[in-house]
Amino acid sequence: MIVPAGIVSTGWPKVRETCRYCGVTYDRWQDDLGRLVLAKDAYGLYAADMWGMSIPRQTGKTHFVGGTVFGLCIASQRPLTAIWTAHRTRTAAEVFRAMQGMAQRPKIAPYVRNISLGRGEEGVHFVNGSRVLFGARERGFGRGFAGVDLLIFDEAQILTEVAMDDMVPATNTAPNPLIILAGTPPKPTDPGEVFTQLRQDALDGESGVGWLEIGAPRDADPDDESVYPVMNPSYPHRTSLRAIQRMRKALSEDSFRREAMGIWDEHASHEQIIKQALWGDLLDEGPDVDARPDALGVDMSHGRDISVGAAWRMLDADTRSDDGYHIEQVWAGNDPHAAVEWIVAHAGRRIPVLIDAASPAASLAPKLKTRRVRVRITRAADMAKACGLFEDACKTGTLTHAGQQMLTDALKGARKRPIRDAGGWGLDRRDPTAMIYPLVACVLALLGAAEARRPAGTRVSGATFV
Repeated sequence: MIVPAGIVSTGWPKVRETCRYCGVTYDRWQDDLGRLVLAKDAYGLYAADMWGMSIPRQTGKTHFVGGTVFGLCIASQRPLTAIWTAHRTRTAAEVFRAMQGMAQRPKIAPYVRNISLGRGEEGVHFVNGSRVLFGARERGFGRGFAGVDLLIFDEAQILTEVAMDDMVPATNTAPNPLIILAGTPPKPTDPGEVFTQLRQDALDGESGVGWLEIGAPRDADPDDESVYPVMNPSYPHRTSLRAIQRMRKALSEDSFRREAMGIWDEHASHEQIIKQALWGDLLDEGPDVDARPDALGVDMSHGRDISVGAAWRMLDADTRSDDGYHIEQVWAGNDPHAAVEWIVAHAGRRIPVLIDAASPAASLAPKLKTRRVRVRITRAADMAKACGLFEDACKTGTLTHAGQQMLTDALKGARKRPIRDAGGWGLDRRDPTAMIYPLVACVLALLGAAEARRPAGTRVSGATFV
């Protein structure tokens, strides 16, 4: 449990009493969690306006979140809007059915004006004007709302940056918004970067973030019944031994460790390579318009879109010593012939052009070589060196970029893949929907620039290369 700082009060007792009156009760762990989730600071705002909950299946997560949302909506002195989304339509429908049943309880029904069943309009509307709306992110639900007080992301292990960008701004005009991300540890193939990053932010002590993680020890035996109360606080009084054994039979061991035992796979990288805030701080106009780059890099997507990246080694104007690097995307398109012609015209015979051997862009190398371009085909070890250089330069503030959208979007979708066993890594190309090729091109160019010999009279100051 990562507890937010600055707590002076909590809104939980009022919500808990409202729920108790309506026949909704909580286990001890849920009661303790509610006290923290609704904890407030000295200004009466939530101490953590973003909560992450890594909770195994069949523990009572939906009961806790649903009861809390209903309690807040009923007890509020002004109408609240809550949006509850799941990734899959099936999960969203299951949650809605569960909340529909809660809304129809005899002691809750008098507070409910109506239950909307229309496709795309599923929701519970309360007499006081509050409402809870349900939908699936895979169908685009959640975009376009405003003034949202409560935003619940179910199945947070498959929550994408795009969905966050679409939905979180809906809370901007709410006076005291609360965002809850609830899920299980993500699989290696899940787009789990948002959930993983929130976990890391909580561990790093980021302000305004709370985190609950329920799970068995990493080395626990899946068949050891003594760990079941640790990984599932609802065992055995709500979740029976038979229910857990049924999951054990139905799931693979890896899935059972994640879904039922709550164990995170520390070897699966879902984190962004460079945080967007840091990337924004590295924005700079770069070298003069007439300053030729020290190296170019070329990469190609699964769909054979091409990107050419450029890198410059920056010199301090006074000492003439190295002062970092600057990278930009300098050409993009899907015409291989046009790409070759552009590279020939701009690289000449002096500027090295780096292309990864595993990239589809390697098909351009023979044509470039026949035109006397200095093509360098890189291997896995080179990629590990280039990616390490990129990460280090970003984190030490010795790399700048021009803020190009394609490059920024590529960074958002980039994930690490291990290279050999010494901690090296490369950019993972396995996901065809992640358009990382502009970043790969720039990272290769960065390596070329770092290894290039600069003429003694090279001049560098600030503008951009086109």
